[in-house]
Amino acid sequence: MPITTSHRRSVRFLLASLVAGAAALAVVAGGVAFAAPAHAAAQGAGFGTWAPISTYGWHGSMLVDGVHTYCITPGAPAPTGASTDHGVSGTAAGLSPQQLTGINLLVTTYGQTDDPVQAAAVGWAVKAIAHWEETLHAFGYQGDSLAGAIHWTFSALAPEHSRAVQERAVAFYDEATRAGGSSQTPTGSLAFTTDAADHRSGSVRVDASTASATGTITLTNAVFADTGSPTREGVTPGPEYTIIAIPPAEGRPYSVSGTGRFSAGFTAAVRHYTTPGGQDTAGPAGALEFDVAGADTSPRVPPFAPTMTTQVAARYATGGPYIDEVTFRPADGSWPRAEDGSYLPVSAGATVYRTDREPAPGDPLPTDAEQAGTLEVTTDAGTGPTAPYTVTSSWEMAKPGFYTAVWTVRGADQSDAVSRHSGADTVWTEQFGARSQVAIVPAISTTAQPVAAAGETLSDTINVTGGVPSDGLRITSALYRAVDSVPADDTCVLENLIWESAPVEVSAAGTYSVTSPVVDTAGTYYWQERALDSAGDLVHVGICGIENETSRVVEATVPPAPSEQPPALAATGASFDSMRAPAAVAVGLLTAGISFAATRRPRFGARPKIG
Repeated sequence: MPITTSHRRSVRFLLASLVAGAAALAVVAGGVAFAAPAHAAAQGAGFGTWAPISTYGWHGSMLVDGVHTYCITPGAPAPTGASTDHGVSGTAAGLSPQQLTGINLLVTTYGQTDDPVQAAAVGWAVKAIAHWEETLHAFGYQGDSLAGAIHWTFSALAPEHSRAVQERAVAFYDEATRAGGSSQTPTGSLAFTTDAADHRSGSVRVDASTASATGTITLTNAVFADTGSPTREGVTPGPEYTIIAIPPAEGRPYSVSGTGRFSAGFTAAVRHYTTPGGQDTAGPAGALEFDVAGADTSPRVPPFAPTMTTQVAARYATGGPYIDEVTFRPADGSWPRAEDGSYLPVSAGATVYRTDREPAPGDPLPTDAEQAGTLEVTTDAGTGPTAPYTVTSSWEMAKPGFYTAVWTVRGADQSDAVSRHSGADTVWTEQFGARSQVAIVPAISTTAQPVAAAGETLSDTINVTGGVPSDGLRITSALYRAVDSVPADDTCVLENLIWESAPVEVSAAGTYSVTSPVVDTAGTYYWQERALDSAGDLVHVGICGIENETSRVVEATVPPAPSEQPPALAATGASFDSMRAPAAVAVGLLTAGISFAATRRPRFGARPKIG
């Protein structure tokens, strides 16, 4: 039913009387206390007259210290006087949490506006939530429809905006009445998981006391797998979000953590303003927000699988210590580091085996292999895996043969700080028979023919008793003539070379002989053997001038003819004993000549002469 002008005036008169009576009572009482006033409320956005009492009232916001506030006590005069800010309140005007939640939603989300239509719609919806009956009937409307009440007033106040205000106000009211109200602040946390197979993979989940919350998460030492960003918006509690961890430092344990800010709707409170003799108004109290945080329950430990490359100092040796050069490197992961960034020490050990035959890579350890000794090495904090380490045995390779080191790195032998990266059960073992780890001690010696007569050949016997590589040896023996005033060990040079044998192919231990051409010149001669492998690398060279490598060539003695009689000796001449030594030499030369003649090799053909 349409309201008449006289009806409206009666209502305004009633309101004015009530206000006046309240003011009078306050004056009479004298002792009524009020909170300290804030700034006076000012006209905000909306329609109507900004005055305590007016024909059509004020429909919109009231500005208090720049904040748009809205009436929550419909029927009272507009709050044009000094207003008091009571802060955020969960008991404003005696409203329930459900009502305060809806009002806070509207005032916070839609009410901070300069649009008069929207402000008017918010004002109507807020009043309807606070006091439905008072809101609908304050200006004489007799029906029960919010849209009808707005039309009743706006058809006279601002008819061109009536429909828009009605539609928005009804929509705002419906939204606000569906908002859940709670005065309890939600809580939540972040839960992280780590993939057991890869420390860089895992997930993060929000656990919250309210499932409807949404918010933003920012990660530390990780990014979201699908975006590559450490920040994600629109996160809700429950789902697992896949992440990729990014270690902040190489080789050190680390943790992934995160923080977030979430909103769970609107708090069941408003910013409460009061004005003496006027309406209570509500300002925004904001969303119901809470923070979340979390971190890995235990540090992520980058894996470490150590390995080594090794190289003996020399493939061929005459004995002495076993010398190896080892280089560490991580086969997986990165080298573990201390807190100060230095390399954590890693230890390794080796067993060196001696065999009579050269092993091939991957051969099983022979049952007759002898354990020659062990080796140990520990990396240092400054070098770590960046440079090789030279390891020298405390024992010597005393017997000919093949010495092969097999290195092992065991997680159980490492410090706790290292084994947490590698695992105590981790074992890396070098392949037996790796060529780089085989040191060969060959056993090659020679025995020269000690004496020969001028005009005869000389021979040298090569004795190979061990250390023959699997691809064989090529051994030669050279004959040098001694030079007066030159030390024996300096004689075996090119200018003194008399003859050199053709290479003897040696594939196994044994005795091999070479024979020189005829030597015509008496004197001292030195033999020197030299052994090369199939690649041409020097394996062995004999010592020049040693006794067993020395041959002496003497002038041949011509025996007397059978018919000739030796002259008789005078009684005072030489005795038989004085002739025994020269005779023995002659017999020896003769015997040696016969023996060596029997061992001459036909490969020389017609023997050339030397000397």
